[in-house]
Amino acid sequence: MRILVTGGAGFIGSNIVDAYIEAGHHVIVVDDLSSGSRANLNLAAHWSHVDVRSDEIERVIEAERPDVVNHHAAQISVRRSVEAPVVDASVNVVGSLHVLEAARKHGVRRVIFASTGGAIYGEVDHGLADELHPCKPLSPYAVAKFSVERYLDYYRATYGLETLVLRYANVYGPRQDPHGEAGVVAIFIKRILAGIAPSIFGDGEQTRDFVYVEDVVRANVAALDLPIHGDASAVFNIATGTEVSVNTLWRTLATIAGSTLDAYHEPPKPGDLRRSVLDPSRAKRELGWIPSVKLAEGVARTWEWFAARESEPRQGA
Repeated sequence: MRILVTGGAGFIGSNIVDAYIEAGHHVIVVDDLSSGSRANLNLAAHWSHVDVRSDEIERVIEAERPDVVNHHAAQISVRRSVEAPVVDASVNVVGSLHVLEAARKHGVRRVIFASTGGAIYGEVDHGLADELHPCKPLSPYAVAKFSVERYLDYYRATYGLETLVLRYANVYGPRQDPHGEAGVVAIFIKRILAGIAPSIFGDGEQTRDFVYVEDVVRANVAALDLPIHGDASAVFNIATGTEVSVNTLWRTLATIAGSTLDAYHEPPKPGDLRRSVLDPSRAKRELGWIPSVKLAEGVARTWEWFAARESEPRQGA
């Protein structure tokens, strides 16, 4: 297939690009490097330095004629979305509409959209949140992702575009950016490597569903060929179905890294979810996908990747 990946220089997107190329697909990457890294780019992919909000995205899709667009380009910070909701919407809503319009005009068969499971459902009071759980987005970021899901339904029903939504839990793994508002695993690792005690907001007993990036990649590979029926998008939680407290995550990582640092606690962040855990049963049943990497193994792999990079000689040293 010819596959265009927006955000293909980012943490998740670049791992997906690698897998698509390894499977023999022709891959085009669109990324403006606002949060992605040139170092993540696969040299076998054709890269266009393009912001999805610009008219250039249509020119790229018209020229490349991809069969599938995998849309991962996004403003990814919940905190920034609260501080600058207009900027967030311009990237995550308007940018996505530019992609969808170009896709329907120029013969794209399928759009795979990276959405959010943790943020879109809001507080999960009991059990696991499946795809029918009420969506209660509590941040501009989550509202934007939910809005794009509804636009995808429109393009599916009106134009017959095959649309598939992957609602990610808390993704972690190699290439995650540890700076700014990033995944807690990457932040903890960066603190250990710097010899700085990490902070945990609140009592640390808030729980999340941590899914390893390699498992997320496999879901994106499976999403290429899944038959899609009806007028709505196919929606899947990509998660483990296992809730892990932040305290447990820290203890697991500290043990693996051999760290004697003690985490300290700060006041909880306003609006922080107490409990977020997703039900991946539908993905197993219909997508043929199950998470295979347990937390301890995934954290160990991630630690090894960051530690190896830390030991690499600096340029000019």
